[in-house]
Amino acid sequence: MSFLKSLLKDTALYGLTSIVGRFLNYLLVPVYTKVMPAVSGEYGIVTNMYAYTALILVLLTFGMETTFFRFANKSEENPRDVYSTALLTVGGLSLLFLALVLAFLTPLSQSLGYGAHPEYIAIMAIIVAIDAFACIPFSYLRYQQKAKKFCALKMINILVNIGLNLFVFLACPKINQSHPELISWFYNSEYLAGYVFAINLVTSVITLLMLFKEWMPFGQFHASNGQAMPFKYIWDRQLFSRMFQYSYPVLILGVAGILNQTMDKIIYPFLVPGAEGVRQLGIYGAAAKIAMIMAMFTQAFRYAYEPIIFNKSKDKDDVVKTNILGMKYFIIFTLLGFLCVIAWLDIFKVLLIRNQDYWEGLTVVPIVMAAEIMMGIYFNLSFWYKLIDQTLWGALFSVIGCLVLLTVNVLFVPRYGYIACAWAGFCGYATCMLLSYFVGQKKNPIPYDLKEIGKYTLLAGALFVSMTQIPEAGIWTIIIKTAHVIFFLAFLCWKDFPIWKLLKR
Repeated sequence: MSFLKSLLKDTALYGLTSIVGRFLNYLLVPVYTKVMPAVSGEYGIVTNMYAYTALILVLLTFGMETTFFRFANKSEENPRDVYSTALLTVGGLSLLFLALVLAFLTPLSQSLGYGAHPEYIAIMAIIVAIDAFACIPFSYLRYQQKAKKFCALKMINILVNIGLNLFVFLACPKINQSHPELISWFYNSEYLAGYVFAINLVTSVITLLMLFKEWMPFGQFHASNGQAMPFKYIWDRQLFSRMFQYSYPVLILGVAGILNQTMDKIIYPFLVPGAEGVRQLGIYGAAAKIAMIMAMFTQAFRYAYEPIIFNKSKDKDDVVKTNILGMKYFIIFTLLGFLCVIAWLDIFKVLLIRNQDYWEGLTVVPIVMAAEIMMGIYFNLSFWYKLIDQTLWGALFSVIGCLVLLTVNVLFVPRYGYIACAWAGFCGYATCMLLSYFVGQKKNPIPYDLKEIGKYTLLAGALFVSMTQIPEAGIWTIIIKTAHVIFFLAFLCWKDFPIWKLLKR
């Protein structure tokens, strides 16, 4: 019982940090869209560069976070040697990557379309190398169950990042008007995307320094059983070979997963070249941020739900019942979230995207949100292969979904623009979801309540179509759309949460 209590407490802390971090970074969108006009393409550059960063980060960590947890808890392995081998492996890969980027910086920046600003590539290479290396010390904190320190460091990183962004993009323009001599040594009002990357570099360096005790080769290594031993760097070749055999399927799954999220933003400048492509990518990236509300809900659900499922894994009947209910209510409440965003989209666009130049991209919001819902369903469906230790199925489904996404992008983006990116994500996640469902029903069948799920899905679809037909009439449009949300809530209460029965008790 004490173990379960500790597990749930740590899960809540990690989940809260991740969600709060996403939300606070989410609030930078109105800042960026205010100071970076769509026509400038600066926000498109930011969107493109961070897509590359997310992919490279997965490659450099090489699945070693999960591998470290697995091997450090094996009785036949020395956890200190496991940690040291993982740390040196990721550190060595990061240094090699950074050296290659810097050695070929000019041709690389030109091939990616950043020949005028090769420093963007250099800065982001340094950032991703630092962040990849820092992933292992952060994993060590989780291994030691130091959730408070883990979360504190993450929150400091986020708050410093936000503080510097607000200073550079909101305070500095005003200072530059009244007292330019104070900031002239570093401030250039036209160097917008560059400051985003420079601020990220500062926060990454600060975070690495705060992890000093976890990666310096002195002091004590503390195993999860409380045993302490002198820490020293050891790279065990045989141990690495065993760890590699475990890590490469994790790497494949991670790469396929991140490509499903970022591929469209990486290849867009190649499919729509020139300034127009960067402008469109910025519009798409900003509009898609509104849809990320659904991703925040999905992640919150995942942090709360995953440990519960694995904790029940010894009782098959209990797992099945929990999975059936979890799937049903996940879909119901994500559909509710979907309707809320659609109903109040006029409010969200004013609050989050201050520059009206970006509003033309809001047509992608319902499509991207639907894709996020299917990604969440795919996550719920994934337990059938996780619980029978056949995770290669997940890698296979993700790779196939990734190929579908790539094909749709390549075929349709040159003709239809960023709306094709949204549909590509929809098709990719739909493929993963359907493959996982049909294969899962043969390998490890779970009788999901498709009839009830279908009722809620059809109702949400009908309400969405109805909302799209409402003419623009100011506040009355929002009121009528809100009535649609209330109708869905009333149906939910009538079917599954009869409030009047609870009040009689």
